[in-house]
Amino acid sequence: MQYTFYKYQGTGNDFVMIDNRKNIFPKNDTKLVAQLCDRKFGIGADGLILLENDNNADFRMVYYNSDGNESSMCGNGGRCLVAFAKMLGVIDDETTFIATDGPHYATVNDEGIVSLQMKDVNSVSVYEHYVFLDTGSPHHVEIVEELDKFNVKSIGASIRYSDLYGEKGSNINFVSPEEDDTFAVRTYERGVEDETLSCGTGVTAVAIAMKVLGKTDADEVKLNTQGGELKVSFKQNDKRFTDVFLTGPATFVFKGEVEW
Repeated sequence: MQYTFYKYQGTGNDFVMIDNRKNIFPKNDTKLVAQLCDRKFGIGADGLILLENDNNADFRMVYYNSDGNESSMCGNGGRCLVAFAKMLGVIDDETTFIATDGPHYATVNDEGIVSLQMKDVNSVSVYEHYVFLDTGSPHHVEIVEELDKFNVKSIGASIRYSDLYGEKGSNINFVSPEEDDTFAVRTYERGVEDETLSCGTGVTAVAIAMKVLGKTDADEVKLNTQGGELKVSFKQNDKRFTDVFLTGPATFVFKGEVEW
């Protein structure tokens, strides 16, 4: 049987989107998700996202990494899903939806710019050479020199699989300051097991980490990824960060049919 899928990308972080309000998609089929996300034998994507019904919100987000496993929150994926929901007519210009880390509020304008409220961050762990925090997904943040020449895949994998984070691992972000409120970011994503062009929860973690480290005084930070610019804004109350918003473009790429 054939089903319709949609492809979206947010600053180069790309996703297969499926309207699953009628429960057409087989749940927890790791092999199928990995096949659909495969860039040589499938549609090709960093992840697959299902839009589902929810009794207490406009919709529910179910996110799978490209390795086929259901995963933690994906910021760019959440932004793309909001744009997808608008295209389907599920929402207008604002929404509240449910993800694996709880409820999220978001707005979307006619130009496809989505501003997504992320979870509050109540704890930031600062170590000698890196910062660790959870922005819906776990993130290691490390400042490096010559980021453009940095071997993100190799070094990121070595940290992700090290004893530092155990079996579950962590996403690994490498950062280079550009201006007082602007940072370049490259991210190794667990589940994708490679560098992605952008990571929403990753740039959110970087913005907060740079604030904690005193690398910026700004409450709105610009993050330049390989796939484009994102903005993260927040309010800080001592060590707690609230009203955290991730803002950037979410773009429709193409629509197609697939059999499973």
